[in-house]
Amino acid sequence: MTQPASDRTADPENRTAHPEKHTADPKNVFAAYGLPCEPGTDAFWATARTPVTVSADDGGWTTLFLWRGSEARIGFESWSEQVPLRRWRDTDCWYAEVAMPERLRVTYQILVGEDAYADPLNPAGAGGDRSVAATPDAPAQPHWPLVGADDVLPLPRTRIRWASERLGGRRTVRVHPVAGGGPVVLLLDGDDWLYLHPAATAFDAAAAAGEMPPATLVFLPAKDREAEFACRPELWEAVRDELLPLVAESGVPADTDRLVVAGQSLGGLSAVYAALEFPGLVSRVACQSPSFWWTPEAMGSADPLGGPVGGSLGARLRDRPDLSGLRIAFDTGEHETRMLPHCEAAESLVREAGATVRVARSASDHDRAGWRGALLRDVAWALA
Repeated sequence: MTQPASDRTADPENRTAHPEKHTADPKNVFAAYGLPCEPGTDAFWATARTPVTVSADDGGWTTLFLWRGSEARIGFESWSEQVPLRRWRDTDCWYAEVAMPERLRVTYQILVGEDAYADPLNPAGAGGDRSVAATPDAPAQPHWPLVGADDVLPLPRTRIRWASERLGGRRTVRVHPVAGGGPVVLLLDGDDWLYLHPAATAFDAAAAAGEMPPATLVFLPAKDREAEFACRPELWEAVRDELLPLVAESGVPADTDRLVVAGQSLGGLSAVYAALEFPGLVSRVACQSPSFWWTPEAMGSADPLGGPVGGSLGARLRDRPDLSGLRIAFDTGEHETRMLPHCEAAESLVREAGATVRVARSASDHDRAGWRGALLRDVAWALA
């Protein structure tokens, strides 16, 4: 397995690594986390579960990660640079104590050479080679199932083979009715919500709990995110003229005249662009960590987030378009310190333009583990 990029949007936040915290007396390292057995023994591994989090003396949390095998390191999807694991004496036990702030949920991998693995000691997985860790004060995320490294995620039975004339190439679009189907919910980066975080299962569970109205999920995969999710019309022309007619013919109950678009990062940017430029198509949006720093020049610059606050869409919103028909939910990770000014500016401008707006902050950084909690809540609100 090849280690993926930390963020496929070329996340440019220039984060500072969170240093590993070392306990003064190494004899007490594992006992402090409820692991009293001699590290590296069969008895130790029989009871070992990670990550394990304890309160830090100076506030926040300290989290223990374990790995059984050879030299390795922890790779986080966001928030921190890689953290090397230390070997416990001459055993097969490798560990790291990582200082974490209050309210944080992160996706991580165990990296061994060029390979990436889910944490075998953590039942909370995210696809075949990722795991999720959360501090005890991070809000719960009901309805999302635990996914083990060997689990095969269920896929919606209905699939559309879409050969787009406007976008070029072929792609497979899955369609899933929730509670019998209803308004279309277009999930950008659809493969992430199929193969990493099982959105169909989570939406079904939320509907069964009375927290999600009927809807029809359409999982739209991206072939070239930077091109398709930039502020350009081709994607949305193709959705309007090509994809939605195919959904209507798929045999799945779907109200294609009522559309919610859900997107994250560059996908969130594209969703808001569509609401601005295609108001007859997109009037309900749920976006998480939208890349409002984006300008045509930003992606190739040394500091993409260092440009004008709100980026190109911020400039467009300052022209005061009429957004009185738009219902839009924003969510950004509270640890995305450089993203927040861009998002706050755009949120205010959208509200001033007359939209119905909901704003929230997740206990995360630029991370799908945070986005999935906001996704269910905000799509349900957008459908209301």
